[in-house]
Amino acid sequence: MSDNRQRHILCMKWGTKYGPEYVNRLYGMVRRHLAGEFQFICLTDDASGVRPEVRCLPIPPLNLQLKPGQRDGAWKKLTTFEADLHGLTGTALFLDLDVVVVGPLDDFFTQPGEFLIIHDYPRFWRFGERVVGNSSVYRFALGAHADVLAYFRTHMDEVQKQYRNEQDFLSHFLHRQGKLNYWPAGWCPSFKYHSIPTWPTNYWKAPIVPPGARIVIFHGEVNPPDALAGKRNKRFAFIKPALWVADAWQG
Repeated sequence: MSDNRQRHILCMKWGTKYGPEYVNRLYGMVRRHLAGEFQFICLTDDASGVRPEVRCLPIPPLNLQLKPGQRDGAWKKLTTFEADLHGLTGTALFLDLDVVVVGPLDDFFTQPGEFLIIHDYPRFWRFGERVVGNSSVYRFALGAHADVLAYFRTHMDEVQKQYRNEQDFLSHFLHRQGKLNYWPAGWCPSFKYHSIPTWPTNYWKAPIVPPGARIVIFHGEVNPPDALAGKRNKRFAFIKPALWVADAWQG
């Protein structure tokens, strides 16, 4: 079971896709839904506009050798597994900037398991065991999985050829060590798969907060502002405005 005596919320912001308002709203949601003391850390290349309750620290260098036109993207998340992440100790819960917190977070620090992550949402029927986790929400002891980052740094080309993205690599690496565990079903539902009513009811029913949800995950073509506006970045798709986002997604 994870030690919750020193609790940290980690998020990461780089580039211009997400502004400081995403960090500020995420802090506000966590503060409303997590009892007791915690430290909120944003690993970022630009701390401007971030509220003072958030401690901004540099993103450790990944040292990824990029090919022309290639971006390091979410591979940066692997730097959360530095052996010494800015001297932080204790337990870290990593949250993507575009999640929406709708329920209590305390159990995310006490749920048994060495490393916990969302069991990724299947996009089609697959045979055999589905290992991959979705790294929008994961928890770990700081410094405990430095071998993940060390292996990536010494096998970058091999890893990128074998795995689609950082969560694919991370999940399989820890699964082989017997350390991969998943959050209980229902805690971290997908907005795209679990909130939007099935066709054709999506034309008259608004997206819902799935029963038992604590953190709603926005991945793919919809983000919180789009959901609130009733907009999908996908042809021939329709959603009504998810008005509950306005109440939940606040700083």
